Amino acid sequence: MDWATLLQLPSTLLWILAALALLFALVQLAALGRRLRARRPFAAILRTLFLLIGLGLALLLAGAGWTLRGYRLLGEEAPVVTVDARILSPQRWALTLTWPDGQRRDVALAGDAWRIEALVLKWKLPAVLAGLPPLYRLDRLSGRYDDPADEMSAMRTVVDFREAGDHDLVTLARAHPDWLPMVDTVYGSGAYLPLVDGGHYTVSLMRTGALVARPDEETADRIAHPL
Repeated sequence: MDWATLLQLPSTLLWILAALALLFALVQLAALGRRLRARRPFAAILRTLFLLIGLGLALLLAGAGWTLRGYRLLGEEAPVVTVDARILSPQRWALTLTWPDGQRRDVALAGDAWRIEALVLKWKLPAVLAGLPPLYRLDRLSGRYDDPADEMSAMRTVVDFREAGDHDLVTLARAHPDWLPMVDTVYGSGAYLPLVDGGHYTVSLMRTGALVARPDEETADRIAHPL
């Protein structure tokens, strides 16, 4: 079995196989003891070989299962917010934001695209492999113009997601990094997409700590083929 095939197996299955290999090794260990007490050296050597094979397989399968678990965690995405857009006038939009818990917020935005930004706290590798997800806090939503000249002179809109007096783990990690030794870094992550009337977008956070924005199929078609 090559590594590409191995990485496609569920980690739980690999751990079950590792437990079976360990059980096989324990059976061989018991048999080895009996062979030594019976003074049968050749049979003892054979059981020792089986014991080493069982232990090796158990370690290999357990290590592969743990590694696979880490890779799958890094590939997971957590939903952050959905964005629905409705045009009011050229470069003026009404956006509805919906969070996974059902909370909604209506905002007005100016520009040709929307951009969302967040502060992300990323853990060091041992914590990531143990299943600890990155933390994030939405920071702002802003409009973005396609033309840099418009970006410099046209009306700017920014929606602040921070709450007054807000103190959380991300803020603590930035202010006192020595207090949280398992924190790898705190950084900003952002994503943006063009606005179209009736557009529907989803924003998610990858285990790597990157924000990802995606349009649905109909919105993607409107972006690719504007009227």
